[in-house]
Amino acid sequence: MNFPKESIVEHLKLEVPKDFKHAWLKAEHGSWEPWLLKQNGFLGRQLFWDPKVEEATLLIGWESRAVWKNISQKEINLVQQDFEKIARKETGQTSGNPFPLIFEGELNPE
Repeated sequence: MNFPKESIVEHLKLEVPKDFKHAWLKAEHGSWEPWLLKQNGFLGRQLFWDPKVEEATLLIGWESRAVWKNISQKEINLVQQDFEKIARKETGQTSGNPFPLIFEGELNPE
């Protein structure tokens, strides 16, 4: 990713067991991806999966911190609900989030 200096990268880590890696990707592509593509200031994202610790790392680029943080929590919650619904269907889990968030941070491009 090649982002401008004033941009920011949202950094997330999720617990993703190896048996459900494809379920996680399907949930990402069916919920967050189409929503992100419609967001003002979205620059792109990269998804990584570490098989040793069975964790996913997501790097999401935003034009600025202000643009990113201007997104309402209500809207984020709705997309997260869609993500979890797809994830439960794909994993066979009946409740909760099959891929819990284990880290949330932000990075400044240098």
